[in-house]
Amino acid sequence: MSAHSNNTRRHFLRSLAITSTIPLAMASRVVAAEAKSEKVPESDPVATAFGYKEDTTKVDQQKYPQHKPGQRCDNCLHYTAKAGDATGPCAIFQNRHVTAAGWCMVWVAKPEPAKQ
Repeated sequence: MSAHSNNTRRHFLRSLAITSTIPLAMASRVVAAEAKSEKVPESDPVATAFGYKEDTTKVDQQKYPQHKPGQRCDNCLHYTAKAGDATGPCAIFQNRHVTAAGWCMVWVAKPEPAKQ
């Protein structure tokens, strides 16, 4: 076998290996994007651990005495959706979506915007 055919075969196999991984890489990005936009159910183990409720008015005050009226995901530091969105990404839940009207025990008030 000549050196040229070895190089050609090696080049072909290397190209095949690279091009076969591209669809896998693209698929993993799509899955990751879908997972981030997925809404967190109250039954999710992390949600349960943090006492997440989709509706802040339904939080058990006996179980979560730190909960105060007016605390909602949309006024929490960890919630990153635009104002007015019904759901949005939450850093606590790896940017999966929570309801704007929700609450969990990791709630932290968003800082007030700086006054000019």
